[in-house]
Amino acid sequence: MTDRDHLGVLRARFDAEGLEPGDLAGDPIVACGVWIGEARAAGLFEPDAVTLATADAAGRPAARAVLLRGVDERGFAFFTNYTSAKGIAIDATGHASLHFLWTAMRRQIRVDGPVRRVDASESDAYFASRPRDRQLAAWASDQSAEVASRGALDAAFAEAAARFAGREVPRPAHWGGYRVVPERIEFWQGRETRLHDRLRYERSAGVWVVSRLAP
Repeated sequence: MTDRDHLGVLRARFDAEGLEPGDLAGDPIVACGVWIGEARAAGLFEPDAVTLATADAAGRPAARAVLLRGVDERGFAFFTNYTSAKGIAIDATGHASLHFLWTAMRRQIRVDGPVRRVDASESDAYFASRPRDRQLAAWASDQSAEVASRGALDAAFAEAAARFAGREVPRPAHWGGYRVVPERIEFWQGRETRLHDRLRYERSAGVWVVSRLAP
């Protein structure tokens, strides 16, 4: 079966299934983990990629893709440079939105809520698990800042490699994790008729309340 055939089978399967509240785990965070796991099992490229949308202190929106690095009862974690454009926006407003899209499965998830930095120990542990080149890149790149040339960036990487030669690379103080703590999660299952299924979960007094939305 070709990749195109495989994607066609996936689309037909999920288009036929539809979506009812009973199809999802009662806890929408658990349900998110299930859908992400199904995207991995389907062999989709970068199933953990998610669009992170923020607004800066002036209300100007921006969006970019990041990789999800953990989902549990605490929320959705990713790691980045704290002094990057997204880090500055998050620290200014304390809120963000995540958007997962798996077109081959006709599925989307949107997660909205406050954002908190993860504990330093959690950032340390994740940084230590990264390949050495990526650790060095975190030291070499002043993310979102202007750089004179590619050569200047490569030189900064070489300087970091020389600086930490023969020893472990520590986590930079400006690099670490954030966690989106969901207040609202929406599951979207597409249908060929365009009468898509949309289920929204919202926290109310510590309880998740589900509503069906018009497509």
